[in-house]
Amino acid sequence: MEIIQTADAFKALIEDIKSTTDGYRDPLAFGICRVDLGQLNVDKTLQATYPLINWNENFGSAAIFVKALQEQGVHVDFTQSESVHNINLDFLKSCLAAFTPYSDEAYGDAHKNIQVVSALYTQLINNGSLEGEFKVTFIYDDAPLESVEATYLKLYALSQAKVQIRGVNLNGAFGALPNVAWSNGSPIELEYLREFEIELKIANEYPHIDFVDKFPRLLQHIIPADNTRVLDTSKVRFGAQLAAGTTVMPGASYINFNAGTTGPVMVEGRISSSAIVGAGSDVGGGASILGVLSGTDGNPVSIGKNTLLGANSTCGIPMGDGCILDAGLAILEGTKVKIYPKDIAKIQEANQNRALEGEIFKAKDLAGLNGLHFRQNSQTGEITVSRSTREIVLNADLH
Repeated sequence: MEIIQTADAFKALIEDIKSTTDGYRDPLAFGICRVDLGQLNVDKTLQATYPLINWNENFGSAAIFVKALQEQGVHVDFTQSESVHNINLDFLKSCLAAFTPYSDEAYGDAHKNIQVVSALYTQLINNGSLEGEFKVTFIYDDAPLESVEATYLKLYALSQAKVQIRGVNLNGAFGALPNVAWSNGSPIELEYLREFEIELKIANEYPHIDFVDKFPRLLQHIIPADNTRVLDTSKVRFGAQLAAGTTVMPGASYINFNAGTTGPVMVEGRISSSAIVGAGSDVGGGASILGVLSGTDGNPVSIGKNTLLGANSTCGIPMGDGCILDAGLAILEGTKVKIYPKDIAKIQEANQNRALEGEIFKAKDLAGLNGLHFRQNSQTGEITVSRSTREIVLNADLH
């Protein structure tokens, strides 16, 4: 591309690219990434690291990336749901030429893509790179995933709150991601370790393996908010979403991918994939919020605001605001619970859009109601529900 001198010329170039490129359409998401390649299978991507992702935004930069690829003889197929392409120094030169009118603003919030291109150009000039080490990824449809690069792009979108939890299609992710050994944040092919086990151990070069999984840990890729604390990196999987003010304690806590919090939350228990916890809530030590494959009959669980899940409790239904689930109590969709007549009216006051009739209910019939207190009679074993009278308030100094 020729050097573009003005913002108007840049806008005209974008319109020209879109109007003259056969089948052109704006991507849902895109970004430039550095990839970790296999030690044995050198064309295999093990991990993709994005310094910046674009989600339903910055379409001008996407058009420039497409044009720069075309100038290198690369065909971009807009009919596919996703596409991944190697990039090189010539690609970066073309992009920088087009971005010239904004080069002085490269470090402003509005032009982060220029910063990425500029930083990568400087690195390649000074250090070079391996073939295929840097790529550009486009996602055109929210369809099942096919590549490692597109999978990581969606996981970034989740963890950076570019999309809501349960807001993107993650089907195919487990098939796209390879199972690898992770050592100090870097992925290592298991096949490589098996192939060279003897030589590595004889030379005292066998790596320290932190864990084996398809997913990295959140903090390998995401910088949390200043008032967010994660006391053990193994407790939060990449693709989880932690709202500012969330504290994840060590021990029995865990937050899976496509799950997380929407505000300050104390997490000392397990938040399974697809589970969401609202602001001001407390997931007590060893408490477990079930995922769609672990006892909810495929129904995702959301926990409302200022709700307490007691230590070692199990929650398999959605709960509203201001609820309490007593310690050690398991509430699943089919759990039979009793509401005494004196409590029906009080619960109804907090949930005027829901009619409650009778005394015995399945727990799923109470899903999403506010102000419920689930408890168990220690003498009879009867599980009852009453109107919660206790206010759940987190320590503001800690969140």
